[in-house]
Amino acid sequence: MQLWVNLPKAQKWAAPRYQDIRGGDSALLSTHDGGALIRVIAGSVDGHDGPGSTYSPISLVHATVSPGAELVLPWQPDYNALVYVLAGQGTVGAERRPFRKGQLAVFGPGDTIRTAAARTQPQAEPNLDVLVIGGRPIREPIAMAGPFVMNTRAEVVQAFEDFQAGKLGSIPAVHGLGTDLHQSN
Repeated sequence: MQLWVNLPKAQKWAAPRYQDIRGGDSALLSTHDGGALIRVIAGSVDGHDGPGSTYSPISLVHATVSPGAELVLPWQPDYNALVYVLAGQGTVGAERRPFRKGQLAVFGPGDTIRTAAARTQPQAEPNLDVLVIGGRPIREPIAMAGPFVMNTRAEVVQAFEDFQAGKLGSIPAVHGLGTDLHQSN
């Protein structure tokens, strides 16, 4: 998985960074009943910090929820929150809305993220696997094209020109399994 993180206008032209974060690098947590494994990849969740470093305040979590188990994840009340289903099926939110692989849930204000795995999972996907992503809203205009998210069309054009000129850094040639965390310009 790769994550490109948007930056506030004042930091858009910061030098790009690439981080190869392996599964074993994450802060590993579990729910009290052992029904969910939580990997904090970036930011902080309930006082546990992930190894990912970002300019913008964000949190990124990969959670695996066992069939029939529930995850109630403490969340920064001033952060946005999205939950994307990587595998399995279950419910999301206090309303327990059904969701499954490939779907995204957008959370409103609140201080918890709630997901639960269905008691029965698809045979090829024995657990509910979700990414929980969020951060402090930037609240600036957005112009985007391809992988670039800027504030104006002219800045997007400049980013493409910088990319074509090789000014955006390089990604190491050897990759293993892990999570790539990028700072997007």
